[in-house]
Order: sequence, then structure tokens, then C-alpha cells
Amino acid sequence: MKKTLDANQLKLIAIFAMTVDHIAWLLFPGYAKGALPVVMHIIGRLTCPIMCYFIAEGYYHTRNIHKYTFRLFLFAVISHFAYSFASNDFVDARSFIPFYFGGILNQTSVMWPLAWGLVMLRVAESKKITSGAVRVLLILLICLVSFPSDWSCIASLCVLAFGTNRGDLKTQGRWMLFFVALYAVVYFFALDKLYGILQLAVALSLPLLARYNGQRGKNARVNNFLKWFFYLYYPLHLTILGAIRYFG
Repeated sequence: MKKTLDANQLKLIAIFAMTVDHIAWLLFPGYAKGALPVVMHIIGRLTCPIMCYFIAEGYYHTRNIHKYTFRLFLFAVISHFAYSFASNDFVDARSFIPFYFGGILNQTSVMWPLAWGLVMLRVAESKKITSGAVRVLLILLICLVSFPSDWSCIASLCVLAFGTNRGDLKTQGRWMLFFVALYAVVYFFALDKLYGILQLAVALSLPLLARYNGQRGKNARVNNFLKWFFYLYYPLHLTILGAIRYFG
């Protein structure tokens, strides 16, 4: 397969798919069974694997892992407010307080488990942690902390899978599908059967990732612009969708 897609192009595909998915939640709240919302949500399944993949790639490419980690958590905090505002369950300012309303799930955005996924990968790759038991315990604690978010700890585990099997897309894909299958089973029995099965559409991201050429992009200035665009787009588009829902 030809390696025709760079990181910028794949990330643009991811945010397009994410926008389609979020518009579907806005226009068709709940677990709508119509063909249009289902297709829109299937398109949306492309996003999380691509995001997880490039969080892991960022671990290997960043010049400063501490700044990279801080940046992810900063945007996770910012995105929390945008995510809560855009939610169909938003009531008032109290909705920004985690666990004030609703159950234990979806209390904050996917940026939270993505940031913790980077930490999980750092734990797995750390030369300072020599005990396997300590490593496993820390990963389990990260799963607990990231559990009450969009995509739960599954996003964190997918970052780990992509990062620890770098260069082997088949193994990365198998682990990603295994973790998402666990998520799909919980979704199937706890939330909605159709939407549980729908989660497995993440497999559609693998042919796209197989085309990744290992390059960030062709133009340095465009690369720098898109770096911040990708961070800002997530909370900004959620804020806009939230405003449409709340005021419209």
C-alpha cells in the first residue's frame, strides 16, 4: 500500500469525522436509529484511533516530553468546559462540576484519557521504573482516573497499544480492536445495542493509518499553524455546537 498521507492530512480527516459525529449528536440526540445519524456516527469512529495514534507518535517525536504532557493536560482542562457545554445533558453552570449531574461515565472530554494515555506510555517506556508490578499498578491507576470520561480508559489503553508496538500496524490494530471491543461490550449491555456494535467501526481507521508516510507535512509554516489549530479546534467547535444547542 502506498504511503500517501502525512500526519496533517490524517489529522484533518480525524477532525472532519469528529465534526460529523458531533453534529449528529446535536441534530439527532440520543441513540437515533435512522440511517443518516448512524452513518454519521460510523464516520465519527475514525477519529479516536487517529488521535490515539498521533498522541503516541508525539511521544517519540517531541523535543520536550514534559511540555508535551503539560500541553495535553492544559487542553484537557480547557476542553472539559467546552465538552460539558456541548453535551445534551448540559443544565447550567453546575454541569461543569464533574459528577454533579448524571452517572459516572462521560464526565469530561476525550482529551482527558488521551493526556493520561501519554502518561501511561511514559510509564510503560520508563527506564526509571524497573519493577513490572509497579508499572502494572500505575497503569491500572491511570485506567481508574481516566475511566469517567468520553471513551473512558479505552483511549488511554489505545495510546499505549500504538506506542508500545510502534512500527507494527497489525499488532497495533489487534490491540486497538481488542480494547475497543471491551468498550463495545459495555456499551452494548449498558447503553445501546446498536451503538455498542457501531464502536467497532474504528477498524475503518486502519487502512488510513496504513497510508501514513511518517512525515508531518510539507511546509514548516503550515505545520506550525496546524499544530495549534488541531489543539484549538476541539474546544472551539464544541463551544459553537453547545451555543447552537443551548441558545437555538
